[in-house]
Amino acid sequence: QLVESGGGLVQAGGSSRLSCVASGRTFAPYAMGWFRQAPGKKREFVASIRWHGGDQYYADSVKGRFAISRDSAQKISLQKNNLKPEDTATYYCAENVYNNGEYDDWGQGTQVTVTS
Repeated sequence: QLVESGGGLVQAGGSSRLSCVASGRTFAPYAMGWFRQAPGKKREFVASIRWHGGDQYYADSVKGRFAISRDSAQKISLQKNNLKPEDTATYYCAENVYNNGEYDDWGQGTQVTVTS
């Protein structure tokens, strides 16, 4: 089970931090990531991190503004800086535990609203 936290209202240009905690496993996953879905749009990839090696991947729209980190085997965070109104979305955490080519589990999402 994945539980996100840290969503809320923030002004454009501001910063906020999302966290995601996994329960039900004690070992590190292959990778974890963040996705988002804005109203009327498809869910899109935001960022991901692999545990071994720490490789990080970002969507072009957030490069240089967002940073994903692995805080423990069960927790990741997403630091979001210089937020824009177009970053408004529900943010979802996901995990790829066994490197099977897809994300196995998803959180319920947390709403981030950026006001101009």
